[in-house]
Amino acid sequence: MDLKPGSRWKSAVCDAQMVVVRPPSSAGELQCGGAPVLPIDDPAPITGGVSAEFADGVAIGKRYIDEESGLEILGARAGKGSLAFNGNPLALKGAKPLPASD
Repeated sequence: MDLKPGSRWKSAVCDAQMVVVRPPSSAGELQCGGAPVLPIDDPAPITGGVSAEFADGVAIGKRYIDEESGLEILGARAGKGSLAFNGNPLALKGAKPLPASD
């Protein structure tokens, strides 16, 4: 799986779509809903179901990160499955605090 910056992916088990913002430092597999993601232009239909342990969902416009590998993903379309990299759930990236305006 070649996770290049700007590459677009879709879930195989829900409606989620995502864009790679920052690639991982090591090779691995991006998953959504417990199944490997597919390239956005793959004609395969949505099959199977979302795994219960990966059912937190993907939100549009939110960024997800894997601290260990540095992978950063942007949710481009919402879906029921949650993201993972090599089986480790991705965390929702928080907003940067604004500077003090004293």
